[in-house]
Amino acid sequence: MKRILLGMLTPSSNTILEPVTCAMLAQVPGVTAHFARFRVTEISMGDRALGQFDDVPILEAARLLADARVNCIAWNGTSGGWLGLARDRDLCAAITRETGIPATSSVLALVEIFRKTGVARYGLVTPYVGEIQAKIIETLEHEGFACAGERHVGDKGNFSFSEVSAGTIADMVRAVAKEKPQAITIFCTNVAGAPLVDALEHDTGIPIYDTVATALWDSLRLAGSDPALVKGWGRLFGEVR
Repeated sequence: MKRILLGMLTPSSNTILEPVTCAMLAQVPGVTAHFARFRVTEISMGDRALGQFDDVPILEAARLLADARVNCIAWNGTSGGWLGLARDRDLCAAITRETGIPATSSVLALVEIFRKTGVARYGLVTPYVGEIQAKIIETLEHEGFACAGERHVGDKGNFSFSEVSAGTIADMVRAVAKEKPQAITIFCTNVAGAPLVDALEHDTGIPIYDTVATALWDSLRLAGSDPALVKGWGRLFGEVR
């Protein structure tokens, strides 16, 4: 069986992404995830916080993943939501230029999923502060998607995002579902939303796209594997082709 190696770039303070990604891949034969980190400790619109997403450390982390001969590289973060999708597109192009390996991001994958499924009105659930939430809504509006409803915790974390309880996440999703969006996104790769998706989709009848899951979905596609091999983690993997 051919081995498929997925390269994952992740913020240094993230404690959710790695175990959740590995759990999603647990029953997918021959596919493994490999992680590289760079320093991110706060999410806000302050200069220091924004400077954490400079391309230099991210590209260095990508080069280290390239040494493992991974089949693709994903930026498993949501900074494109407040910095603009052009930043993610440019970053992914730079990763491929530097390493020769195809690249994607959590947010670019989410936008692709929205387009493939005809989503025009979405619900947004995050742990972020209000100014970050507003920028995400603005960014997605520029891509043609209207926010039908949103909830956010008001935290600038980043480590503390991992401590948002399952009950809080579920309550925010159910509140947003009342606005009747065509899909809901749990938008942060350091909140434990992905394990809740399958049950919440059954409860609400609405597809839910967690950004840890969107990055994995696109990584599998880029690497030549079938996302439908991931079972029990929501409609995304089996229904979006």
